[in-house]
Amino acid sequence: MKAAVIVFPGSNCDRDVAVALAQATGAAPLMVWHHAGELPAVDLIVLPGGFSHGDYLRSGAMAARAPIMRAVAERAAAGVRVLGICNGFQILTEAGLLPGALMRNAGLKFICRTVGLRVERADSAFTAAYRVGQEIALPIAHADGNFFADDETLKRVEGEGQVAFRYLDNPNGSAHDIAGVLNRGGTVLGLMPHPERASEPAHGGTDGQALFQGLVAALS
Repeated sequence: MKAAVIVFPGSNCDRDVAVALAQATGAAPLMVWHHAGELPAVDLIVLPGGFSHGDYLRSGAMAARAPIMRAVAERAAAGVRVLGICNGFQILTEAGLLPGALMRNAGLKFICRTVGLRVERADSAFTAAYRVGQEIALPIAHADGNFFADDETLKRVEGEGQVAFRYLDNPNGSAHDIAGVLNRGGTVLGLMPHPERASEPAHGGTDGQALFQGLVAALS
């Protein structure tokens, strides 16, 4: 499986996810700067966490208009898997590749701790190594993780099975406890918690490892 990590000014989890991908695939991913106009042929594109452009305007709003995002959108339309983690999730919603928006946490405070999640789907490349109903623990670190969508959009997201992960104890006010959502085709995932920060024992947990292992099995 060949992977690319998109790097924006303010990204701070790009190396973390690159290490997790290298451990899972046995090869370092390509690191692609946001000003690039093209993407090499890859099986997976990752938009990492961080604070792209300092979260100026809205989290992910400026990064969503970076030159590289045209190529990301084209690859997503062609079925290439795209994973957005934390700020990457925010970028994907701002770019229109996922429904909804990520708003300020309900408590208006930055939250950094490990949270419990329930796996809602196990039939996508991102969740294939988990079981439906499985409870896992992943770290979060965000101020704008409150998933919001209007009632019609939420009804469609739920009806079409686009929810991949839910919070067990909602930390940020997200509608329907949504922690991770897929596009209609199941090829794009936005996830607020950080699987790359729970991918080896030294992190204090390895529940994120399965996400990367599942991708390797599905895309290799």
